[in-house]
Amino acid sequence: MTSPQSDSASQPPQGHSHGHTHRHGPAAPVSRHLRKVIAAVLIPFATAVVVGLIAFWPGGVPDHERTGVGFDRQTQDGTVVQVDKVDCADVNAAQVPPTGDTSTPSGREAVNEQKGECAKATVEVTSGDDKGRRFVEVVQPDAPRQLKEGQGVVVAYAPDAPRDLQYSVTDVDRKVPMALLAGIFALAVVVVGRLRGVMALVALVVSFAVLTLFILPAILQGSNPLVVAVIGASAIMLAALYMCHGVTARTSVAVIGTLISLLLIGLLGSLFIGWANLSGNTDDNTGLIHGLYPDIDMSGLLLAGVIIGSLGVLDDVTVTQTSAVWELHQADPDMGWKGLYRAGIRIGRDHIASVVNTLVLAYAGAALPLLLLFSIAQSSVGTVANSELVAEEIVRTLVGSIGLVASVPVTTALAALVVSADRPGTGGAPAATAVPVRTGRGRRRKKG
Repeated sequence: MTSPQSDSASQPPQGHSHGHTHRHGPAAPVSRHLRKVIAAVLIPFATAVVVGLIAFWPGGVPDHERTGVGFDRQTQDGTVVQVDKVDCADVNAAQVPPTGDTSTPSGREAVNEQKGECAKATVEVTSGDDKGRRFVEVVQPDAPRQLKEGQGVVVAYAPDAPRDLQYSVTDVDRKVPMALLAGIFALAVVVVGRLRGVMALVALVVSFAVLTLFILPAILQGSNPLVVAVIGASAIMLAALYMCHGVTARTSVAVIGTLISLLLIGLLGSLFIGWANLSGNTDDNTGLIHGLYPDIDMSGLLLAGVIIGSLGVLDDVTVTQTSAVWELHQADPDMGWKGLYRAGIRIGRDHIASVVNTLVLAYAGAALPLLLLFSIAQSSVGTVANSELVAEEIVRTLVGSIGLVASVPVTTALAALVVSADRPGTGGAPAATAVPVRTGRGRRRKKG
């Protein structure tokens, strides 16, 4: 019995020289020496992450006075109990311009609101202190969201408004279809992934817990968004990778490769966000956040989003590259680190092409309505790219893509160095059990 890294070199030939080997089960672990080296790198890092979590733990979201604007409104559940059709002219307060001018958007809208049949919905509040209270909501015939009897809705409450205007419908209730879709997703992951799928779901829960219990409240408390994002992303990375792929040297190499790539993304993001003068305050939502919590560094919040957004794809790339190098080493234990690196990087090139395209399309899809507005305005490409809204997405995409591209050679080189520099005979796993193999002339020989 020999260590898995040296069995082909130390075993004397048995039988014919053209004999081959069969390997069974998972890839053999590295020696005790390399496990100690990897632990010497990762244990201080994991300790620093835990210390950072403790030091920056927010203890909850800070209170603030409700503004009643946007997402900062008090909301309750409601149900549409009755819908009647009425003449829009009888229920709309909009006034047609005295001149009858319909050349402006506001004039055309006022005229349209006086035409056709509107829906007069009676809505009952089903939660909160005013449970059972009813109010009327008028829906225009061309409104994108129409109400129907029995439909669940979300209602906003404005305590300072006149009593008849305190409640209004802001959205529909989507809890049931969203919960069903989440259940189908979880079932598919478990059926296909089995135990790995279960652990992936657990890791997903942990990731959301770190995001909602640590990262978001800590930023709202006034902590540096970049520091909080690095600590939180590191905690998510450690939990997700080790829970999904096991506590092995292979996973540890992927962790180190991911960490190096995240540091590169952080440095590049910080440089170009500052150089391009990106404030991070570009729409109503970020403006509301800055108004409620003026001490938050909005550009730092933008950088934190770049780091967290890149983490999920980075995990995929680093784990794939590490596994590829490990399998190449198992197939040919005599291959040196240069050969392993060259073979691994050939695999990585295909991964780079697909992942970068995926990331760019994901950001483009998220910004599609914004791009449509620029297209409507017939703006030039230079004008569009120079606007802060689009420039944010460009910087986010390119910085994340550079980190992804860099993660392939970095992780491949690390994995190749680890497996090729392994010291045999210092605590590796026993070699695979010998199995009889038939030769072409029907004789049986034993493979060691």
